[in-house]
Formats: sequence, C-alpha cells, structure tokens
Amino acid sequence: MEFKNGTRVTEFILVGLSSDPDLQIVYFVLLLMMYLLTISGNLLIVVTIYVDSQLHSPMYYFLCNLSVLDVGVSSVVVPKSLVNFVSQSKTIAFNDCIAQVFFFHFLEGAECLHLVLMAYDRYVAICHPLHYTTIMNSRACLLLVVSTWVGGFIHGFGQSIPATQLPFCGPNEINQFFCDARPLSVLACSSTFISEITDMINSGILTLGSFVVVFISYAYIISTVLKIRSTEGRQKAFSTCASHLMVVALFFGPLVFIYMRPPVTFKCDKLVSVFYTTVTPWLNPFIYTLRNEKVKKAMKKLGGRKVFFQEMH
Repeated sequence: MEFKNGTRVTEFILVGLSSDPDLQIVYFVLLLMMYLLTISGNLLIVVTIYVDSQLHSPMYYFLCNLSVLDVGVSSVVVPKSLVNFVSQSKTIAFNDCIAQVFFFHFLEGAECLHLVLMAYDRYVAICHPLHYTTIMNSRACLLLVVSTWVGGFIHGFGQSIPATQLPFCGPNEINQFFCDARPLSVLACSSTFISEITDMINSGILTLGSFVVVFISYAYIISTVLKIRSTEGRQKAFSTCASHLMVVALFFGPLVFIYMRPPVTFKCDKLVSVFYTTVTPWLNPFIYTLRNEKVKKAMKKLGGRKVFFQEMH
C-alpha cells in the first residue's frame, strides 16, 4: 500500500448510517435488538431441528443451514457497526476491511446459492414427489449444501482479491456502515473500471443467475400446483412454498438493486444494505416458524423438555 509520494493508507473510516449523534443512538438500539433476535431466533431453529427427529428431513436440514448462514452474515457486519455507533473512532484497519469484504461475500454468496437449493428441493417435492426420497437422499443433500459453501467461498475471493490490488492513497472515508467492494473501489487513486466491471459481473452472475433459477423453479411448481384438483391439496402445496418465496423476495430484491447496476451511488443505498445484512436474517426465523406448524409444535415440545429438566433439578 505504499506509493511514489510516500503516502500509505493503513485504515479506513466507516461513515455509518448517520452523522447525527441522536440518530446514531437510535440506530444502535434498533440494530442491537435485531441482532440479538437474529442470533437467538436462528439458533433456536437450529437446536429445534437438531433435537426433534420428526424434522430430520431435507427441507428442515436446508432451513437449519440457512439459519447458520443468517447468523454468519449478521455477525460479519453488525458487531463492528454497533461499536462504531457508540465510539468516537470509526476506523477499521485495511486488512480487517478486506477480511470483512471476503467473509460478507462468502456467506452472502453461499446464501444466494442456498436459496436456489431450497427452491430446487421444493420443485422436486411438488413436481416429482414419487422420486423425492431417491433424488434428495442424504448424500445428495450433503453434496448440495457443501457446493453452496464452496460457491460462496469462490465468490468471496472474487470480490476481495481485486480490492487488494487497488492503490489507496486518500481519502479513506467509506460511505457505508461496513466494508464492501463497491464503496471501497470509489476510494482508489487509479482507474477502477476493470475492478468495477469485474465486481458487477461477479455479483451479477451470482445474484441474477440465482434469481432466474429460483424463478424458473417456481414457475414449474405453480404450474404443477394449479393442476391439483383438490383445493386442500393446492393450499397445502402453496403453504410449503410461501415462506421461501417471502425470503427470496426480501433477499434478492435489495441485492439486485445494489449489485445489478452500474457503479452509481444513491442516497438510499445504505438503507437498502441494512435489509440484506440485518433485516432479512432477523425476519427469516419469524417467517419460517409462523407459517410452519411442524416447527411451531417442535418448539413447544422443546420448551416442554426445558421445563421438565428444570423441575428435575
């Protein structure tokens, strides 16, 4: 990071969501509450699925993995943001910034692919129910989940490595509340055309490609469901997909807005970023549990076990 004029950038300043001290306190409280609920809600889902043998099926296995990814995404972004809200120093070291870019895109990319996997699972369950147990066997499920993590890992490197090659010689204020490749590239001292094109292609292929596959899967699902003669059967089929569709809309909508456009900055970018880094991981446990009777019953049973063990002691 050294240049001909001797200057060197060793840290960046995260501007955050607002420079107003009163608003910073409000944002701190809101993000802290959402983060705590994100951690507790998603961990509750993981524990419930692990404990209840009736939930040991591919759909709930994938839901468990989604909860782990949600906890990871929030934990990469939110804790540092919370510290900055209440701290005079809002700096982040260069290496820490690059690490945040990598881990954020690693986990976010894995989640993109995982939502595709969940859509494929629903497609097989509804469109090919007789072959479901054969296609979605334990080995296939494990390989599919591992592939989403590997894909996310590759995506993370694809976003972070180009950022390390950019020359930074000031200014060093990142107009965002976390380190991301696009606002970081704006600070580079040389042309960032190639970096920006690479970023847009990398994120674009993953985001748009994932969204298109999910859309095609649900087009087949809806077509199959509409052919079901009984109203009860159609309602049951749609109910199993409604939660996933809500998550897909909340997740891909902001991502498409941020990453599927030329490198132009809008005032609402930071607010939109809050959705896919904080709001969606917070809402996912509520969306899946409120609409899923099996998960709700399993959680009640888990609560009953806790009371039983407390009485035993």
